[in-house]
Order: sequence, then structure tokens, then C-alpha cells
Amino acid sequence: MAQVLNFTVNTIQGEAIDLSSYQGKTVLIVNVASKCGLTGQYEGLESLYKKYQDQGFEILGFPANDFAGQEPGTDEEIQAFCSLTYDVTFPMFSKITVTGENKHPLYKSLIEAEPVTPNREAMVTMLAGHNIEATKAPEVVWNFEKFLITKAGKVVRFSPDVTPENEAFITAIETDL
Repeated sequence: MAQVLNFTVNTIQGEAIDLSSYQGKTVLIVNVASKCGLTGQYEGLESLYKKYQDQGFEILGFPANDFAGQEPGTDEEIQAFCSLTYDVTFPMFSKITVTGENKHPLYKSLIEAEPVTPNREAMVTMLAGHNIEATKAPEVVWNFEKFLITKAGKVVRFSPDVTPENEAFITAIETDL
């Protein structure tokens, strides 16, 4: 099974959970932020979660403040924002680091499993248009980068600008379910 699910992490409420409890499911891991131009993706992610949860689909949200300080709040503030603004019901976890030398071991494992962000250059160009220097490959490019872990343990990576409504993204989920 995917080594990426062999970690214990804290939920946003502070409870330790072994990610191996998600093995055998189709799991989407997303680094999220409350003050990003892509924050609206919460709505689409929640919609996907509600639609496919009963078929063995899980979304795991990991807040990260690695990109332009766009997730500055405490876990409690993040949880309140997600609940009140987007009615998020999928599992949310304690804030972690997803890029750089202090990145969480979960993200080290995800990046090792799939080092290439498809269409990375489009995101790099978009960020440059906002005077933001992107991370260097293979690092996570920005908030809302997505890692789909299939039931068989394969990791499929999606660029942050791939929305939850994207046809190829939905097809990848449905194919694994």
C-alpha cells in the first residue's frame, strides 16, 4: 500500500490519527489556505466529498501557511472559517509545512511518490504575474495542489489550478472508485 498513508497526524481538533486508517479508499490530500485566490475551491471539494463519500472517497485538508502567508490563523480559526464559510465536513488537519526543508514527512512522501506537478509552468507564470516567485520543482507550487491516492496506492498529482469541477480530475476519482 502507499507509503504516503503511513503517518500519524493531528486533526484540526488536535487528535492524533493514523492515516493508514484510510487505506483501501480513494484519498485526496490537499494543502489548503483561507486567504488565497483559490480558496473558493473549498466549495467544489465539499461538493465532491458529499457526492462520493459513501463510495469510499475521502478528502484530507491540510492547512499550510507556506505561500504568501495565506493561512495565518490558528487551527481553531481555520476550522471556524471552513465550517462557517464553506460548510466543510471533510476531515481537516492541524496546520503543517508542505514545502522547504521543514516540510512535513507526509508531504516529503507525497512528493517522492509523484515529483512532477502537471502543467507546473502555467502556475509559475500565473504567480509571476502577481510578482510571486514560485517554488522550485519538485516542491508543491502553491495552495490547493492535490494528491490523489488510489486504492492501489498510486499517487496522482494535480496542479493547484485544477479545480474540483475539472472533468479529468473527476474522471480520475470516478475511475478509482
